[in-house]
Amino acid sequence: MSSQSKSLETLVFDNVYRQLPAEFFDPSESDPLRDAHLISFNADAAALIGLCPSEAERDDFVDHFNGLKSLRGSEPLAMCYSGHQFGAYVPRLGDGRAILLGQVRNGHNQLWDLQVKGGGVTKYSRQGDGRAVLRSSIREYLCSEAMHGLGIPTTRALCLIGSREPVVREQMEEGALVVRMAQSHVRFGSFEYFYHSDQEQYLKPLADYVITHFLPELMESSRPYLDLLKHAVSVTAKLIAQWQGVGFAHGVMNSDNMSILGLTLDYGPFGFLDTYQAGFICNHSDHQGRYAFNQQPTIGMFNLSCLATALLPLLADNKEAAMEQARDALKEYWPIFKHAYSKIACDKLGLLEVHEGDLTLWSELLSTMEGEADFTLLFRQLSGFDEHQPRQNHALRDMFIQREAFDLWAEKYAARILNQGEAERLERQQRMYAVNPKYILRNYMAEQAIRRAEDEGDYSEVERLYQLLRNPYDEQKEMADYAKLPPQWAQRISVSCSS
Repeated sequence: MSSQSKSLETLVFDNVYRQLPAEFFDPSESDPLRDAHLISFNADAAALIGLCPSEAERDDFVDHFNGLKSLRGSEPLAMCYSGHQFGAYVPRLGDGRAILLGQVRNGHNQLWDLQVKGGGVTKYSRQGDGRAVLRSSIREYLCSEAMHGLGIPTTRALCLIGSREPVVREQMEEGALVVRMAQSHVRFGSFEYFYHSDQEQYLKPLADYVITHFLPELMESSRPYLDLLKHAVSVTAKLIAQWQGVGFAHGVMNSDNMSILGLTLDYGPFGFLDTYQAGFICNHSDHQGRYAFNQQPTIGMFNLSCLATALLPLLADNKEAAMEQARDALKEYWPIFKHAYSKIACDKLGLLEVHEGDLTLWSELLSTMEGEADFTLLFRQLSGFDEHQPRQNHALRDMFIQREAFDLWAEKYAARILNQGEAERLERQQRMYAVNPKYILRNYMAEQAIRRAEDEGDYSEVERLYQLLRNPYDEQKEMADYAKLPPQWAQRISVSCSS
């Protein structure tokens, strides 16, 4: 163990969230799972808190996260919050199956939450069992790391722990734990709770907590709380633009699932696009399509409006003045989103600069792809587009039923590429490879890993996918089968809020 690495006993805990008023949380202890065992360990995430990877080889490693042994310095708690779920306000939610073990300060003075998901009943469980099942835990573990590999802000996963504990969902399943990490798990709903419960005196301590520990540059601002809102607007707009760029559908964009720091938070019924469908609904529980893929930017604005309302008491003493400031901050959302999304679109098309008409070119391609072409495979293949013979790009043409429609678009695209005067196609291809992933976590891939784990106790596919998705832009020739069209049976996979 190097001098920079920590053992479980020497991790440096600094539980500053626990120092907030008692209204912010409830002390909670994990209820140990039966026959718990380590499935996968993430050394990259461990490095963020300075934990030596060899610690995962200890016989008692799992015990420290399963509640049988405590981490020295940890002070477990469940966080309190509320939020808008499917558009309706729910007065109190909170960590119903997540327990914040404590906060670790690493060698760079960064603060990281250590949280277990599936640790048992808390004050906020609302008649639930506080457990997570193996199925959903595998999905969260893999997707949080897949998103990190794609370069998208996200919570991280330190490890995945399985058990023989029976948990009832639609059927009897095995319980599991994900140990997840984030610099903060504060949500939009954390602010909403205090605003809507007439406890506005706690808004300032919460905002000060976020600013002091995660956005210290705002401490010198003359209007720090307005700047906090503006920061949330900016990072949320950019985050959702990134989601749209890789075809990621969150599935349950409730305001309590939105991070104040702009992280992808709470992986439940998510899904990546296979065949492009603008209105793709990945959540079987979303009967109205509120959280469809093409609705995500609008829902981001809705959730920010909920946050802005909760922050009104901090913006100005006069409500009208506060509302005016909030409206001005929210006005920045769409320009920031559109700028970020335009840049992503042009990068995916291999265009060096954003010109007038480029978004039209992008939109026309998506319209042509609708119901026909695979989102990820098409953009990866587009990297090899021959602009000198636009109708001879057979591998691309064959992705479409209406090939003539693609040909018409291809001629426009070829003209745009030639117009930018770039001589070397190889250079463009390499740029496009860097932004168009070859591998994503398709539902069928997660399902295969889940079936093997549940039916055979074989976790090798979990580990294989974890390794694959860390580098989704690389060729990884030995993994080429994961870059093919999904099998027909994948269309029958259904995920819901219990996923």
